[in-house]
Amino acid sequence: MEKTAARAATESPSARLAFMKRLQAIATRIHATRNNDEIMIEMADEIRGLFNADRLTIYAVSPDRRSIATRVKTGLNSFRDFSLPINPDSIAGFVALNRQVLNIADVHNPEELVRIDPALRFQSGIDAKTGYRSREMLVAPAIDAYGDLQGVLQLINHTAGGPFSGMAEEGAGIMAQTLAVALAQRQQKSTGIRTRYDHLVSDAVISADELELAQRASRRKDKHIETILIEDFQVSREAIGNALSRFYNFPYAPYQASRVRPGEVLRNLKREFIETNQWLPIEDDGKQVTVVSPDPARLSANRSVQNILKRENVVFTTTTYDEFHQMVELFYGKAADEKIGDLLSSIEAADESDAESVVEELDFAADNELVRLVNKIITDAHAQRASDIHIEPYPGKQKIQVRFRKDGELVKYTEIPATYRSAIVARIKIMCDLDISERRKPQDGKILFRKYGPVDIELRVATLPSANGMEDVVMRILASGEPLPLEKLGLSEWNRERLIDIVGKPYGIFFVCGPTGSGKTTTLHSILSHINTPQRKIWTAEDPVEITQRGLRQVQINRKAGLDFATVMRAFLRADPDVIMVGEMRDHETVATGIEASLTGHLVLSTLHTNSAPESVIRLLDMGMDPFNFSDALLGVLAQRLARRLCSKCKEAYTPDDAEVDALLQEYSTELLATREWKDDPQYAMRELRAMLLERFGEKRQFRLFRAKGCDACDQTGYSGRLGLHELMTGTDAIKHLVQTRAAVSAMLATALEEGMRTLKMDGIEKVLQGLTDMKQIRQVCIK
Repeated sequence: MEKTAARAATESPSARLAFMKRLQAIATRIHATRNNDEIMIEMADEIRGLFNADRLTIYAVSPDRRSIATRVKTGLNSFRDFSLPINPDSIAGFVALNRQVLNIADVHNPEELVRIDPALRFQSGIDAKTGYRSREMLVAPAIDAYGDLQGVLQLINHTAGGPFSGMAEEGAGIMAQTLAVALAQRQQKSTGIRTRYDHLVSDAVISADELELAQRASRRKDKHIETILIEDFQVSREAIGNALSRFYNFPYAPYQASRVRPGEVLRNLKREFIETNQWLPIEDDGKQVTVVSPDPARLSANRSVQNILKRENVVFTTTTYDEFHQMVELFYGKAADEKIGDLLSSIEAADESDAESVVEELDFAADNELVRLVNKIITDAHAQRASDIHIEPYPGKQKIQVRFRKDGELVKYTEIPATYRSAIVARIKIMCDLDISERRKPQDGKILFRKYGPVDIELRVATLPSANGMEDVVMRILASGEPLPLEKLGLSEWNRERLIDIVGKPYGIFFVCGPTGSGKTTTLHSILSHINTPQRKIWTAEDPVEITQRGLRQVQINRKAGLDFATVMRAFLRADPDVIMVGEMRDHETVATGIEASLTGHLVLSTLHTNSAPESVIRLLDMGMDPFNFSDALLGVLAQRLARRLCSKCKEAYTPDDAEVDALLQEYSTELLATREWKDDPQYAMRELRAMLLERFGEKRQFRLFRAKGCDACDQTGYSGRLGLHELMTGTDAIKHLVQTRAAVSAMLATALEEGMRTLKMDGIEKVLQGLTDMKQIRQVCIK
């Protein structure tokens, strides 16, 4: 552009004024023509005369946007279509591909073409066939106000000799813009579609007038038109993406924060190249590479992407301007921050010997790329609210997989070169003071991350030897924080009222049961927060201490030092407690001490790894507890699970059909069949159940359910966060009697249900009817 301005400045003001007046007059007449043939037949001489050109060609973009075409006169009244692919194999194709004005002094001079671009070619065969020798060329892309390529203006051979002037170059750009408007209008008349956003109008997302207003606002505010559509007209990115997909005939690829960086294909692609050329590889499954671009048509018309990636099977997709830049930031990071992509790029350039040296120097090289990579993995996991980090090496040259557990589901995070499988495990072992030379036995340790990174968290680390001499690492993030209030645990009103009544008792024993990761510790700390007053002395024994509260005296279990749960429990009884919380009761001595404490005037809270509330009682009796002492001490048992919560921003409401409602009620009532009411008259009981649930959760005498859909906020999963499912069995007289008589689980369950208890599945189905989750999640976590 600077050269163009300088050359234009050499023209005299009067010559420039005359040139621009003629240009304006021709532009006005172009808008009045009905088609491209009229321009070529009636106005070609004027245009050639304005630019002092011997020949003129006007190309229009083909409907599939993969080539440009013009009509060539072959006889007195006959024409034939002549097309060129949009690629560097021709001057016009190169201009269409790269959208830049070219002013070439000699198209037969390879050195001049190489200076412009090494891939640029001139189709000399056309000159050989026609006998016409092309020399100078002035070629400009016809791009409309929406940024869409509509065609190419090509002027051949300057009649005055030498290259076209700077003023001509400037005028060619203006003339090409005029042609773009004319070509777009004719395209709209023939197809009804003028721009990439016209499908928003045809789909009634916005009106034609609103689209025109958005275009004007885009020019006035100097913002991208998509930004205007989103901010000023509340058009969703998904609607814009679908419009682009229909316009280009390529799939829409929305932004997903959970996308895994395809490190292999991005290894040699710099961010500047990606942003300049507006295309980005987003997936690589080994068989094909998926590439996204706001304008994929120009990429698919040539093989430049395949040549750069050195991959034959490339699938093109489109996306919005904003989402494209979000994807670039996801893989490359913001300029001010160090991102996982930058770290992987730096270590992927290393070879095997570099990786081996890293193992030796890890303890000393605090600024080593791999050290920063491990820190980055941990900080990203914490930022994404992951509960666990899984580092999984594979044999041979297969890359190390890193996965996060988020909301109970494992999701891919990134891949690390195979040469670093020993180094990354060694680094983690050093952080938690484990033996880096021992690779044949499992090891456990802890990382106090504040020593190494900006986040004050603790991680519980487990290393396990796996097949082929590999060693896996799993890190559980133990983020210290404030306890949740009881009101935010997701307890039903029935469960919450009875739980508050139970934990308000001065003595007795209460259990929270469920598998690992079901939120037992969170629930216990919520209970402790509810009863934590200055009048109470509360001791806790935990492994590890995850949640801290002022007023609690918390003891960290240390088995290496001989400080296990049983030892701490005995010590607590000599420390004047009012409330004792034990992280886990897994042996006879701990349970017996807990029951003894509860019978001597203390409130004891603990957890068990059992499936349901009635089964917990049987488990404790099988551990050798005296049934009479145990029944006297028992306050209640709360079984718990965590199910994924539907995303509140995108969940989709629907009215279930009769078959789905019947199946839902059948699942709800499965365990009720053992109660007296259902044994006496199951049909009446089912009618009463339907009426009761309709009254509590129905709308206009109908059930209303929700299903997962997916949006940017939930990474297109349809779920965000988790909610608790609860089964609370209280220690009533009837339950205590069954404990004393060592009754079966089925009898205890039937009695608890008759007294108002709701099983885990029943509580889950009620939360489905409230629109909090769906039956798929309930069936996954509530199994017999």
